[in-house]
Amino acid sequence: MGAYELIKGDVKDLHHAVADVGPDHRLLVAMEEGYAPRALESAADKLRGTDEAAMLILSHGGERAAGSPGCPRKQQKQMDKKVPQQQQQRRLVSLDVFRGVTVALMIFVDEAGGVLPAINHSPWNGVTLADFVMPFFLFIVGVALAFAYKRVPDRGVATWKAVLRALKLSILGLFLQGGYFHGLNNLTYGVDILSIRWMGVLQRIAIAYLLAAICEIWLRSDDDVDSGFALLRKYRSQLLVGLLLAASYMILLYGLYVPDWEYQIPGEGPSPKTLLVKCGVRSDTGPGCNAVGMIDRKVFGIQHLYRRPVYARTKYCSINSPDYGPLPSDASSWCQAPFDPEGLLSSMMAIVTCLIGLQFGHVIVNFKDHKDRILQWMMPSFCLLAVAFSLDFFGLHMNKALYSLSYTCATAGAAGVLFTGIYVLVDVYGYRRPTFVMEWMGMHALMIYVLVACNVLPVMIQGFYWEQPKNNLVSCLHPPSAAVFFSCFSQRMAFAAPDGNRAVMMDGANCGSAVFALWMRHR
Repeated sequence: MGAYELIKGDVKDLHHAVADVGPDHRLLVAMEEGYAPRALESAADKLRGTDEAAMLILSHGGERAAGSPGCPRKQQKQMDKKVPQQQQQRRLVSLDVFRGVTVALMIFVDEAGGVLPAINHSPWNGVTLADFVMPFFLFIVGVALAFAYKRVPDRGVATWKAVLRALKLSILGLFLQGGYFHGLNNLTYGVDILSIRWMGVLQRIAIAYLLAAICEIWLRSDDDVDSGFALLRKYRSQLLVGLLLAASYMILLYGLYVPDWEYQIPGEGPSPKTLLVKCGVRSDTGPGCNAVGMIDRKVFGIQHLYRRPVYARTKYCSINSPDYGPLPSDASSWCQAPFDPEGLLSSMMAIVTCLIGLQFGHVIVNFKDHKDRILQWMMPSFCLLAVAFSLDFFGLHMNKALYSLSYTCATAGAAGVLFTGIYVLVDVYGYRRPTFVMEWMGMHALMIYVLVACNVLPVMIQGFYWEQPKNNLVSCLHPPSAAVFFSCFSQRMAFAAPDGNRAVMMDGANCGSAVFALWMRHR
């Protein structure tokens, strides 16, 4: 019968083994579950040429592969139908649903945040519904990385591919959020390189993805996992990286000296107006004198930062706080200064969120029982929430703009709890039909983000107009007319006219005429 050679791996490994096998050898192949039998046909033909008794055996169920002796054509067709179903089952549906829920939440807070400021991003300290969107995306990226790099045959190649993916995502972010598009009601485009915004949502995700991918590729051991402690031991180097990032962030945030600084805004005349922000402090976490903003001003330059910062909605900068509004008479000097919520220093904690999600993905890879997975997820989730509220209670407040440590723990813990709930609903109990829409949105998250959240689709639609550019479908449906219509569900309402006139009280019966009048004025 000759010797046996056991080969584990993909089809390329199989072809190499077939080329080396001699006429007196029988080749026994243990393939991973999910490989299509048709992919083995050519190898099986070569085997029959060397040894008629040769047989390919799949590792799942011991079924004979297509092209092997004793495999009828009918059985081959059944196996061909079976494998795609197995490949689909290998995809974690709950992760797609979670991603879809996050996309839906993003769209909701973007559209309704102007009408309901309470769900919009917190002006500074505190957490609102909108503040969970970015951490949820980062958490999901981390979970997905555990699947993407479950097996890494060549670390160098895998690292290079991760760098390319991050670079592509960053370039897309520059194109969408760097200022190339000029927003709604503006059919022009283009950006001055001297004032382009270098950081953004996609750039932050790219940074977190790249660092987490490098950790997953290079910083893991080959230890077997049979308990939670064994899981920590296997990925202890990754946990150490997360702790070092968090410690470095805290040291820089509270240890760096922030000097006085100034910036310019358009003045009443031809020359700009210069405003001075007095700082000269350390450990300040306020809007004007924090280390996060200082690092971005030093590295990128103030002209490359986000020009509509969230702190412009604080009571120090807006008479309509927590919404945008005119400056109060005693407004702080930093109220009109640029500030990037996706800055460099705060991105360090974004990487930590991604690494936390990566550890949740490791639970799926190393534990197969549902109860074990749920237990390994819920314990750290509740611990993170407990740490977050403790830090906030003792003065380290949750702050999305700074991506504070308490904010990181709170949002990561909430992501863990929500993901566990979706996993139980979808993957354990199999309720896929009610979540079908969310699953579809999750599988096309980047496309939806580009078209909807970045206003690419509205910009394309408003390019088709009647006689004048302002006569387009987007202008007809664009707030503030939509905002007034949304508010008409109440019996009495107050709204501010677009020209800044005083608020007008009206009955619900007059809402229709108000919407029409406001729409005509907006036109």
